[in-house]
Amino acid sequence: MSRFTLAFAMALATSTSAFASSDTAWADFAKDVSAKCLKAVEGRLEKPSIVVDPFGTESHGVALLNGKAAGADATVSYFCVYDKQDKTVQIGSELPADTLGVTIP
Repeated sequence: MSRFTLAFAMALATSTSAFASSDTAWADFAKDVSAKCLKAVEGRLEKPSIVVDPFGTESHGVALLNGKAAGADATVSYFCVYDKQDKTVQIGSELPADTLGVTIP
C-alpha cells in the first residue's frame, strides 16, 4: 500500500507542475500568435486590434484582427491562422465591416 501512496504522491506533484507550466506555455503561445499575426498585416491595417483564441485547434492557432484599412476610410477584419507545428501564419482575405461586424476592445 505504501508504494501506491508514494506513486500517487509523485503523480500528483508532477501533474501540479504540469498545470503551472501549461498556463505559461499557453500564454507564450498566445503571444507568439499575436506577434506573428500583427506582423503579417503590417501595411494592411492601421492600428490593428487583435483577439487570439487562447488555445486554438489541435493543429492551429486562430486570431481575428480588426482595424482601419490602410489608405482607406473603411473598417475591415482579417482571420489569421497559425500553424502550431511550423509556427507560421497565413492571413485570410479582407472582410468588410458589413460582412463581419466585429469590435475588439
